[in-house]
Amino acid sequence: MAISTIKLIDITARQDKLDDVLTKLIETEHVHPVLASEIIEKVHGSTSFVSENPCQALLQDVKDIETKFNINLSNVEQRNYDIDFDEMYDYMQNLKYQLNEEIQRINALEKDISEYQDALIQVNHLKALDLPLDDLFAAEYITFRFGRLPNDSVPKLRFFQSKAFVFQSFETDHNYAWCMYYTTDEFKREVDNIFSSLFFERIFIPDFVHGRPLEAIENLESKIQKAQLEIQSYHQEMDEIAGTCTNKLSCIKGELLYLNRLFEAKKYVVGLGDKISISLFVEDQYAEQVKASFNAIGDVDVDINEADTDKRIQPPTKLKNGWFEKPFGLFVEMYGLPSYHDIDPTPFVAWSYAILFGLMFGDLGQGIVLALLGYFLYKKKGSMLGAIGVRIGITSSIFGFLYGSLFGNEEILIPVFQNVFGLIDKPIHVMDADFTMTLLISAIGIGVFLIVVAMLLSIYIKFKKKHYVEMIMSHNGIAGLILYTYVLTALALSMGFQINILMPVFTLPFIGIPLLLIFMKEPMERKFHGETMFPNGFGGFFVESFFELFEILLSYVTNTMSFLRVGGFILSHAGMMLVVMSLMDMVGGTGSIFVLIFGNIFVMALEGMIVGIQVLRLQFYELFSRYYQGDGIAFTPLQIK
Repeated sequence: MAISTIKLIDITARQDKLDDVLTKLIETEHVHPVLASEIIEKVHGSTSFVSENPCQALLQDVKDIETKFNINLSNVEQRNYDIDFDEMYDYMQNLKYQLNEEIQRINALEKDISEYQDALIQVNHLKALDLPLDDLFAAEYITFRFGRLPNDSVPKLRFFQSKAFVFQSFETDHNYAWCMYYTTDEFKREVDNIFSSLFFERIFIPDFVHGRPLEAIENLESKIQKAQLEIQSYHQEMDEIAGTCTNKLSCIKGELLYLNRLFEAKKYVVGLGDKISISLFVEDQYAEQVKASFNAIGDVDVDINEADTDKRIQPPTKLKNGWFEKPFGLFVEMYGLPSYHDIDPTPFVAWSYAILFGLMFGDLGQGIVLALLGYFLYKKKGSMLGAIGVRIGITSSIFGFLYGSLFGNEEILIPVFQNVFGLIDKPIHVMDADFTMTLLISAIGIGVFLIVVAMLLSIYIKFKKKHYVEMIMSHNGIAGLILYTYVLTALALSMGFQINILMPVFTLPFIGIPLLLIFMKEPMERKFHGETMFPNGFGGFFVESFFELFEILLSYVTNTMSFLRVGGFILSHAGMMLVVMSLMDMVGGTGSIFVLIFGNIFVMALEGMIVGIQVLRLQFYELFSRYYQGDGIAFTPLQIK
């Protein structure tokens, strides 16, 4: 059970060494620093060095310049001692001012172009009007309106022929008639209401449009072209400014990134008087190397201690497992990391998960495909689920070979067993009715074995933590183990060999005493810690503990019977593939190949997902709940750049 050995390094120095210590800290690999807040709360008179980080605002300015002006800068940290904050600030403000001036000019021109283009669209619809627009707008007693009218509204104008207006259409498209109407000031409101009821949309001709429509179009196009040329020149000026400042700005960004991490590292510093201290967790193999690097600063005290020396700090956990087990750490982390003094359940999870999945998803061909898909995902995407797929694909192939199943064909491997291994038939006939009961009993047997292993792990962990009452009297401790194994042994002997061991001479030590110990666990634990055994009276304790004991006994039954699903999914997988093979026979010919391919894909997708979830459920609910808490914190080394 692999949890890396961790050491606690305490670094103490004078406050004038703060920058040197922080500089060394952010350049040191393999260290997990402890937040000062975890210590300050428990040490009277200690202070924190956390303060406002001036780098954040400047970094945001750099980011704004990059985004707004499309400048690409590297993210490489640099240490430039010849650049200070004031110089950085002044340089960036001046740069932003220059670039903003260009941007404002460009924005103004783009706004003009947008107005010219809108006006051009409007005037283009008035090309048929051979009159100066200025003369129309200057009319003193007549009002002109330009716009568009829906095509289906144009015929309705005949109902208003008696009204005092003149309508003129210049151009039509699929939906609208581009037009104008004019009337006297006396009837302006009435005529406007008429056209509004016909869904007339007015178009306003800008004041800068002059002359006849064709002349106005030519003038607008000339203005648009001129503005676009000016925009190009301003963009060239911006590119020249950006080109001259990129190197300097990259140096500033690199320095800010470095200083930002330096300021952020202050959250690990504890002040006490004129001294500072930093606590680091580091893997045992790197402890001396880290100590030597800080000692090189001079006038710094560096002490290496065991990880649990300082009771104020919880040591972090770093899992260390072999090739097969490592990807299954994903499932352990989903539940919660083990604490430093716990055991790493990853190997147990890895092997039990892979074997259970292989049993429930046994098919040689599908297992190979699953392994290949997992390998592809792991190599291309770095997916841990892909790495898990490789391993469970291997176990699925092994059990599929024992079942004699290749892509659902239950007969194709029989000659291999006969000619190569000298067997009469394949070892396991999953679909044989005579084998069903053996299969289900074997599934329960596997569950019993895993539950017993979980109990043994629970006993070991409680012994390691010196929780002796829990170790002896818990339903997952020695008392529970004796009770569970005795009852199951008695049932097995009675059903298999007609041997009865449920006699008083055995039931008292193997059932009665364990039940009493489990029943009295909580008061005995309080007694062990010097507390009152029955704080709420014996009656309340008796009722509560009685129902708790009943629930525990029921959980033994339900947890054990949950493993029947292993046998159920073995039969389910074989049954689904039997349906696929039957459909192949019904279709026949070339179509049977498509049925085989898509049937296998369907079964792999559906059954693989369900089996994966069910095995994970068995891990979390039936096994983890007995021996594992998952209350650890991850070993998170500083990010070195």
